Amino acid sequence: MAITTLLVANRGEIACRIFRTCRDLGITTVAVYSDADADALHVREADLAVRLPGAAPADTYLRDDLVVAAARAAGADAVHPGYGFLSENAAFAAAVQDAGLVWVGPPVKAIELMASKTRAKELMAGAGVPLLAPVDPATAGPDDLPLLLKAAAGGGGRGMRIVRELDALPGELLAAAAEAASAFGDGEVFAEPYVERGRHVEVQVMADAHDTVWALGTRDCSLQRRHQKVIEEAPAPGLDEALRTRLHEAAVAAARAVGYRGAGTVEFLVSAEGRPYFLEMNTRLQVEHPVTEAVFGLDLVTLQLRVAEGEPLPSPEPPQPSGHAVEARLYAEDPARDWQPQTGALLTLEVPEGPGLRLDTGYTGGDTIGVHYDPMIAKVIAHAPTRTEAVRLLARALERSRVHGPVTNRDLLVRSLRHPDFAAARLDTGFYDRHLADLTAPGADRDPATAALAATLAEAVRGPEAVRGPEAVRGAEAVRPTRPGGPAPARFGAWRNVPSQPQRKRYRSEPDGTEHEVAYRTPRTGTPEPYEASGTRVLTVTPDRVTLEVDGVTRHFAITTHADRVHVDAADASYTFTALPRFTDPATHTAPGSLLAPMPGTVVRLAEGLAAGVTVEAGQPLIWLEAMKMEHRILAPASGTLTALHAAPGHQVEVGALLAVVQEGPAATPVPVPVPEETA
Repeated sequence: MAITTLLVANRGEIACRIFRTCRDLGITTVAVYSDADADALHVREADLAVRLPGAAPADTYLRDDLVVAAARAAGADAVHPGYGFLSENAAFAAAVQDAGLVWVGPPVKAIELMASKTRAKELMAGAGVPLLAPVDPATAGPDDLPLLLKAAAGGGGRGMRIVRELDALPGELLAAAAEAASAFGDGEVFAEPYVERGRHVEVQVMADAHDTVWALGTRDCSLQRRHQKVIEEAPAPGLDEALRTRLHEAAVAAARAVGYRGAGTVEFLVSAEGRPYFLEMNTRLQVEHPVTEAVFGLDLVTLQLRVAEGEPLPSPEPPQPSGHAVEARLYAEDPARDWQPQTGALLTLEVPEGPGLRLDTGYTGGDTIGVHYDPMIAKVIAHAPTRTEAVRLLARALERSRVHGPVTNRDLLVRSLRHPDFAAARLDTGFYDRHLADLTAPGADRDPATAALAATLAEAVRGPEAVRGPEAVRGAEAVRPTRPGGPAPARFGAWRNVPSQPQRKRYRSEPDGTEHEVAYRTPRTGTPEPYEASGTRVLTVTPDRVTLEVDGVTRHFAITTHADRVHVDAADASYTFTALPRFTDPATHTAPGSLLAPMPGTVVRLAEGLAAGVTVEAGQPLIWLEAMKMEHRILAPASGTLTALHAAPGHQVEVGALLAVVQEGPAATPVPVPVPEETA
């Protein structure tokens, strides 16, 4: 049957992306939204929208009964699950079909067969797909190390542990099982050999109900943090033709083994020696599908819809690929601080447009990044004839983007794309384990002092006597228009006290906390100029743009101010500063030993026996905070006594909230440390 009205059982970027294809096909779109998403972009872009009361995913996007009821209420005749949430839930797919709606996804049986990684591996072994031999944790010995523990029903890194010492295996098994049960409602965990320096390579498949299965090339997704992908590309570089052919054939065999239809991805781990091993099959559209679309010139969502309508794929064989594509996931997170997710108002989001560039996002400037969902802001994709050109285009687009608000991983992405190992396609899943410190360290490519000077000069011409609007202070004169509706003309004949002594402005650089003090003066010409800054000459100053000549090179700075935050965007880097008072207020100091919430979230557990009066050891996990699909440990800052505890399981806390206080001193018997760790 032809689909006329489609409900997308998802939110954010993927919902917006599916709506884009629906508009092109003339299909009416229906959004569902939680209370936290009432004004989200996917709601604004949909033709119709249905509220799911509540904010937490468990109360909204994971309620299959509410989503099916929403589809009926809106008159939808089909449901697309997107990715995440209910996208690989066989019961949801069955409920959609039982309601008489078209399910834009694979058969229920295929989802069931691939839902458990252990059952999937058994099935793949029968289909001749290469596998890692499973390891029985009860009989594991030193020769089996290192081991990788994985949740049978899991994904996204939850329930996953690397075990390098046998003594740690029992505790890690318990932790992985508890985490898997919490995240997926299934505590089954299995073990397999951990492949050191392996590559994550996957094959996109597309299948119809007429016995056609396409293998749409390979993707490399090796650059990951917390087992979640950060940068993906197609085709996977550095694979010989024999290996590519083997991966394609294995992916097609996997799809045929479960009677697959629609879009899916077969994921492999490729060892340093070039041996592939089946990991899992994702029975849905992948986050990184745009790189395959770019290389093959396809719209995978269009193909999903046509297959769901019963149409065959356009031809027995897929189109020929062309060029190379790379995708970077822009997250609201701080890589230098253990990848902590960030929240707050996204004040500006501007990514350059141009040939070969694509932006998929669920946000616009002015939206808010909340605590309930994944912190991905956008995906930026570049396509070019060669890998070198695509990587260069993507890095430059990210570098030129204006992203104001929460801390993001934008600088990390740019540096990753330009890292020698990435440029040479020396890729494996340990990339960030080895390079994160260097990639997040202050670099020679940054010049925050000059950026702070630009921010100061812009502020100096802003104020009650400053020229408003785009007029520039150039050289020794100010341009003051007198056209109707423009700013009031300057008043001459009155005395104005212009300070001849240098003025000083202090800023704190975000997020590293470095302080900068800028000295400047404003002579009678009215043009502010740096004080004792050799090699720097002011060319143009306005409240939102400054041009400086620094050591003979002209540099432009765009200035944007939001409250006490100043954002400075240069051609090669962006900076965020917080304006500081001239004198520090002692009342703002936090008591030593205070444990503050690094982000808004929910307290999910405390260390066993944790209470005021107990002793703790430095670095010991005390409190677990969950925010934006991640769990974060709050560690004791020093050894001593816990003198105050303000956190309890279930408490909602804001960023900066006081959770506990540790008074430093000799520690006696420490609080027992439970096993669970950070997850993604």
